[in-house]
Amino acid sequence: MYKAEYIWIDGAEPTAKLRSKTKIIEDGVEPGIWGFDGSSTNQAAGESSDCVLKPVRITPDPIRGGDNKLVLCEVLLITMKPHPTNTRAALAAAAKKYAKHEMWFGIEQEYTFFDGIKPLGWPDNGFPAPQFGYYCGVGADEIFGREIVEAHSDACMAAGLKIAGTNAEVMPAQWEFQIGPNDPLECSDHMWLARWLLYRIAEDFDVSATLNPKPIPGDWNGAGCHTNFSTKAMRESYPPIEAACKALGEKVELHVKNYGDGIERRLTGRHETAPYNKFSWGVSNRAASIRIPWQVAVDKKGYAEDRRPNANMDPYVVTRLITETVCADAEKRGIK
Repeated sequence: MYKAEYIWIDGAEPTAKLRSKTKIIEDGVEPGIWGFDGSSTNQAAGESSDCVLKPVRITPDPIRGGDNKLVLCEVLLITMKPHPTNTRAALAAAAKKYAKHEMWFGIEQEYTFFDGIKPLGWPDNGFPAPQFGYYCGVGADEIFGREIVEAHSDACMAAGLKIAGTNAEVMPAQWEFQIGPNDPLECSDHMWLARWLLYRIAEDFDVSATLNPKPIPGDWNGAGCHTNFSTKAMRESYPPIEAACKALGEKVELHVKNYGDGIERRLTGRHETAPYNKFSWGVSNRAASIRIPWQVAVDKKGYAEDRRPNANMDPYVVTRLITETVCADAEKRGIK
């Protein structure tokens, strides 16, 4: 027998949370559908509380090891239709509709370690030195939580997730890992699994990891989830990149209101952000809504980076919106 950890996204508002529970399964039997109490996850009423877990991606369990597995699930109603909180189903439909554009994503997940009510390594009273030496820093006086980061990246690799790298971020106790490039569904699935592994591994160190977009008010960087994207056409020539930027500029309100709760606290126009209510794009500009990397401008092909999504964004929602906006515009312009 082996343990299968069933993982799903709940109905918490305004930001969904991860849930999981363990099922013991006979050897040789694959994880199948399972149920849970939706009244305890804001996904059902008490008098009709059953919800269904449908496995959508299964990986080795790097924490338990052996033949144990992690089982990422969609939430369904008992009619086997997608639950209203199931944002993956809409992404799957969009990815299928625009499959010919071969959309790729790479997501940069920022997060902050907390020790109780303060960021890990911060003094009990007052603040650490101002931001400067922490980004990609080294040394016990500037870097806090590296052992957790190493354990997390090792776990992601062992689970077969497409983790691309890690680095310390601008605010002390803040870190980042990257997932991708891969297609919208795989990238989003891997991000949710990587988040679950981050929370679970941090448990063993008595530390919590938060996706709060502005964990400390004042002159400290917030936490984002910069989303890099490209179509096949963007990877082959430059005009489709500019066209994608312009298309996103035509749907600013739709995107921003779905890019994570509290976005106005982070996108202030300071700390490497553009104001949430103003749209801009430019080459090598980290104060723009959309950044085109300088190497992309030199090569005249590649990708663009949407810098607006919050750390607490739902990757299923963000990748769907970018896919729909960019690909629909490409079809309108006759870009293949």
